[in-house]
Parts: sequence; structure tokens; C-alpha cells
Amino acid sequence: MSEKKTVDILIVGVGGQGTLLASRVLGKYATDIGRDVKLSEVHGMAQRGGSVMTYVRIGEDIASPIIDEGGADLILAFEKLEALRYLHYLKKGGEVLYSTQEIMPMPVVTGAAEYPKGIESQLPGVGVDALGLSLEAGNAKSANAVMLGALCKKMGLDREKFENALLSCIPPKTIEMNRRAFALGYAAV
Repeated sequence: MSEKKTVDILIVGVGGQGTLLASRVLGKYATDIGRDVKLSEVHGMAQRGGSVMTYVRIGEDIASPIIDEGGADLILAFEKLEALRYLHYLKKGGEVLYSTQEIMPMPVVTGAAEYPKGIESQLPGVGVDALGLSLEAGNAKSANAVMLGALCKKMGLDREKFENALLSCIPPKTIEMNRRAFALGYAAV
């Protein structure tokens, strides 16, 4: 992460996947390395499995937390349909780091719609089997730590400082599981 450049990251997913925790970890990391950071969370119907979007802006002097459409350097997506849904926020030359997990939205569950096919071919970036790796780490709830490990590697962040930011934001009883998940995500990219 360049010392002078502002980095705009859009985190998207489905309620309950840990997207808000991911934004807090990025915020902690940014402040730990002496950068200004602004976060803004849009919950939607998060408690009912709906779409969740969080803006994370890291730089020298950030005035607003909002990322305009076409302004995100990176989209971190915890579910691939959510990556596709918010692709219009990605700037030209930006990348998407997404979990290959599929969570069926309510219209698909009720039979009113079908889950789109071929999403990966439309996403400029890297897919990670976050769910599979989190199960390998010990618990599906650590998929967000997998994605944070992948993000750390993808962005070339200081691994030790980023992992410490993660571990400082989670309950102590989950540290070892999340440490394993983070390492698996880091190795996956």
C-alpha cells in the first residue's frame, strides 16, 4: 500500500459472513501503520441474509468514507454473486478478490429466479474457496479470515501487522482457528 496513494476497497457479501469485521480489521491495520482511514457500512437486510456493502478508504487525509461508482481499486467479495452485483463500483484496471461460495438469495430459494451461471468469467480477479479453506481451518465461520489472508497477500500488506490487526478484533477463544484460516487464505493467492 503506497504511502501517498488513497486506496479504495469495497467489501461486499451477505449478512452474517463477517464483512463488517473485515472492514474493522482493515481500519485497525490502517491506523496501526499510521494511515488515515474512513469506513462506511450499508447493512440493507443483513440480518435476513441480505446484501451488505462496506466502503473502506485508506490514505493520507481522507475526507469522506464514500466510494463512488467506478471508484473502487479492489472489491473484496465474500460471495461471488455479490461481487457481480457491485462490479459497477470497480474502477478501470481494478480487481476483484472473491469467495467462490454461492449463497442462494431469496428469489432463488423461492424458485422465482435462477442463480446466474458463469459469474467467474465476468469477474476481473481471483476466486478463493474460502468456505472449503475455512472448514480445513476448523470452522466455516472463519471464511472471512481466509479472505482477509488472501487480501493481505494480494495487496502486498505487512503480513504480521495485518494478522495482528485481525487477531485483535476477534474473541480470544477463536484466535488459533482464525490464525489457521488466515494462513490458508494467504497461501491460496
